[in-house]
Amino acid sequence: MFESLTEKFGGIFRSLAGRGRLSESNIQEALEQVRTALLEADVNYQVARDFVDQVAKAAIGQEVLKTLRPDQVFVKVIHDEMVRLMGPVDAKIPFKSPGPTVIMMAGLQGSGKTTTCGKLAKVIQDRGHRPLLVACDCHRPAAIEQLMVVGSMVGAPVFSEGIGDPVRIARRGVKAAAEQNADVVIVDTAGRLHIDQAMMQEAKDIAKAVQPDQIYLVCDAMTGQDAVTSAKEFNAALELSGVILTKLDGDARGGAALSVKAVTGKPIKFVGVGEKMDRLEEFHPDRMADRILGMGDVVSLVEKAQAAVDVQEAARMQEKLRKAQFGLDDFLVQIRQMRKMGPLREILAMVPGMGAALKDLPIDERELDQTEAIIHSMTPTERSDPDLIDASRRRRIARGCGLDPQDVAGLVKSFGQVKELVRQMQGAGAFGGAKRAAQQQMAQINLFGPLHKKRQRSTRKRKDRKRRSR
Repeated sequence: MFESLTEKFGGIFRSLAGRGRLSESNIQEALEQVRTALLEADVNYQVARDFVDQVAKAAIGQEVLKTLRPDQVFVKVIHDEMVRLMGPVDAKIPFKSPGPTVIMMAGLQGSGKTTTCGKLAKVIQDRGHRPLLVACDCHRPAAIEQLMVVGSMVGAPVFSEGIGDPVRIARRGVKAAAEQNADVVIVDTAGRLHIDQAMMQEAKDIAKAVQPDQIYLVCDAMTGQDAVTSAKEFNAALELSGVILTKLDGDARGGAALSVKAVTGKPIKFVGVGEKMDRLEEFHPDRMADRILGMGDVVSLVEKAQAAVDVQEAARMQEKLRKAQFGLDDFLVQIRQMRKMGPLREILAMVPGMGAALKDLPIDERELDQTEAIIHSMTPTERSDPDLIDASRRRRIARGCGLDPQDVAGLVKSFGQVKELVRQMQGAGAFGGAKRAAQQQMAQINLFGPLHKKRQRSTRKRKDRKRRSR
């Protein structure tokens, strides 16, 4: 997400850095490029114009023009204005006591509303509450069955009376919350078009019947400005509490995320960044601005690591590393913990400075799958002591995982180099130079290298065959 916008902003900032000092004329030139970049990202025209005007007021001043590195100050001005544009946002859900807290979900057809109900239930469970899903989408075929499946995936009960009056079902679902010991009710309503007055009236009737504490609009980020238009229409009818943007991990250009708050006055509360039930994240304007400007997102990266890493397991691994006693079983545990954090490309994008580098970097999650397959094909003894793996064992392991013996040999060799370098780093002790040299060598070792090289070789062979066929 935002890859195109990030790339364009990066080019603008690099051109400013090459100017030495800024003048009012080259700032205006840069602002025109900023406005173009925002419009190409499908940002609302009025929002883009107001954004550039605000940046101009802050940038065209003595404070910026007289600084030694005015390009850096210009980046900060853009960042601060983006945070203001998208925020402030409080991602907390206000739960009332005594409950139940009623949350009503609305949205257009195909926006991912029913799936988001399940994701939101998972978020609420993680915060120590007991959600109940209420199926009030009586228009779309299989909508009730879909909510049942989603509820079972997150372990949340679903209240349903089948096809019937959605208003009555919503009212009875809220009453059933007390019987099922639920303190939060999530009402899934029918997807609708904002021009469909009958469907909009149904949403108003449900809201009047259950008096929801929060009304969230689910918008598909890939629809761009149409998401902003629908949010404006829904807000006029229902008085929204916030917006949840879905499919932000796809080809979304980012315009909806930058425009919704400015156009509707309603904040983005959560963003969907994947299909799995744990892929709903709180929306933080400052972190999103960091990502758009290529600064990474260290805070979110640390939070993901804290959620994925077991503290006791980390302490045990640290002790094994200290004694250089770790094996391939331990490496397998590390791979699984890393994958819990999300897709590898997404994790690397949160590292400052990595955003632009990822554009041409070949990252294939299948390499992790193949590495796991190799390790799983080994016996427990071979995992703990890879030095035992000779030619015959390599052939057996390769047959078990469906790869080549050289792939097994490459993994074992790389793992042996890592163990040796860890041993050197431990032995270096206070000798910082030796430890830094070992760290630099470790950075050059790629445990997935043999698999990646194999894929490069096969790609070259395919290209050669095509060339010869011509």
